Amino acid sequence: MQRVLALILLVLCAASLQAATYKLNLFIWSEYIDPDIITEFEKRFDTKVIIDLYEDEAAMMAKLQGGGVSQYDVIVPPDHTVPALIKLKLLAPLRHDNIPNLSNIDERFVSPWYDPSNRFTVPYQWGTLGIYARQPADKPYNESWALLFDATQQRGDFMLLDGMRDTIGAALKFHGHSLNTTKHAELNEALNTIVNAKKRSKGFAGGVGGKNKVLAKEVTMAMAYSGDAARGMKEDSETYYFIPREGSQIWMDNLAVCAKAPNRIVAEKFLNHLLKPEIGAQLADYNQYATPNKAALAHVRPENLNNPMIYPPHEVMQRLEFLHDLGKQTRIYDEIWTRVKSK
Repeated sequence: MQRVLALILLVLCAASLQAATYKLNLFIWSEYIDPDIITEFEKRFDTKVIIDLYEDEAAMMAKLQGGGVSQYDVIVPPDHTVPALIKLKLLAPLRHDNIPNLSNIDERFVSPWYDPSNRFTVPYQWGTLGIYARQPADKPYNESWALLFDATQQRGDFMLLDGMRDTIGAALKFHGHSLNTTKHAELNEALNTIVNAKKRSKGFAGGVGGKNKVLAKEVTMAMAYSGDAARGMKEDSETYYFIPREGSQIWMDNLAVCAKAPNRIVAEKFLNHLLKPEIGAQLADYNQYATPNKAALAHVRPENLNNPMIYPPHEVMQRLEFLHDLGKQTRIYDEIWTRVKSK
């Protein structure tokens, strides 16, 4: 009996030694981080990383305001949501002394408009929004938003993106307007365009969901983010991605620490780890998005670094626009999106 008890105690001690000392709760978009990066961080810092996923920014905001601010340590918010997160006091100021690898960020992405001096955020990945499609069997596509928004130019079934600012912005670009307009006439024009497109579409999906619908040949094309599309193209060479000629969105996703993060020190270690040159390159190669980490560029695979769908040429960049936080004017977009979803 004593031997049995001793064996049980030995097993329990061994299990306790194997258990991670620390925890990190990560709230992130799906398919947005290399699992090997997580595994390496867990081993190096004796930490268990617990991942929860979201598919759109509205879900992220709702979860944080519903108590997630004290549940999660690190989140990955889009650029235009950061001012609202700061105003709602959902983010903790970063202690830069704990994140020395901040010095690796490309000067172009330091102190962005949405977070001067990077008080609350660290750039994570940047990319574009466009159309991911199956290669046409006959004549080439007119690479325009008209493929979705003009019934006379539709070339098959399609998915719209389940993102308010993204989809409204695409419709605005189709009509030659800014992604950030607050003019009622322009927004009503976008509303009618999306409602009509919705009737002809196969519905709404997140970026990953739309990409997967194209891969499964359930639709011919879908609104998609550049990295999702680039990964899809590696799975199926009969698909490709393009930025419509009218222009589109360029975006920056960020790393941030929640205001009531239960593991703030570990969270800052995680941010610093992701900013290492080799890790930044590993992340970019996995996600197929562009890295804002200047020191990582030397380690990115040449075929990715030279891929114009990941790093667009200058003439394409000229047609891209960042979304801005519109403050109280955002309610206009909320009202339009509610009407879109209800029709």
